[in-house]
Amino acid sequence: MKMETPDILAALREATASRHAVLDHAMPLAQHAPTLRHYRDHLSLLRRWLAPLEAWQARFGDGPQDAALLPPAPHLPLLDADLADPALADLPALPPAAIDVPWFAADSAAYRWGVSYVIEGSRLGGTVLYRHHADRLAPHPLRYLHGDGTPPGPRWQQFLRALRDAVQSPEGIATACAGARDAFDSLIALQQGADAKAAA
Repeated sequence: MKMETPDILAALREATASRHAVLDHAMPLAQHAPTLRHYRDHLSLLRRWLAPLEAWQARFGDGPQDAALLPPAPHLPLLDADLADPALADLPALPPAAIDVPWFAADSAAYRWGVSYVIEGSRLGGTVLYRHHADRLAPHPLRYLHGDGTPPGPRWQQFLRALRDAVQSPEGIATACAGARDAFDSLIALQQGADAKAAA
């Protein structure tokens, strides 16, 4: 009997579920009562993760980087605007970060779809965090979590339609899952490194 090819979204969710759970409990904003310092640390960690990823993605114009499929929406401008907010200026300085390793992973379109799945999904997660923390951390605008005020749902659905159209073969799905796992693993490694520095 012929085996059906699994749905790409279901495969990605299964491939990353345990990693997603790790970050849900380990990121700075996962604290019981996070402060602006936790928010600053959260942003700094995400910036170290996203800067090499966005530079790597910018080398391509196909797959998830095809502007006709999904308009570019870089994260770094909102991250930098939040990190420059005067409300964060008086916080204790972060410890010096280790030099971040540039993103030199596989570069196939299927692999990049998997990486982009994690990055695009983080927009949805940011909306959830905004709802949870907007009152507690007011009057800081939480620009990064709030995005530009446009709900992320329509963009996410556009991304999923393009993803399902582009990645259908078993080989492509396996490659996309590898990209998603690598994207999660790189953030987990940065988070664990930050925890180790804080404990030293």
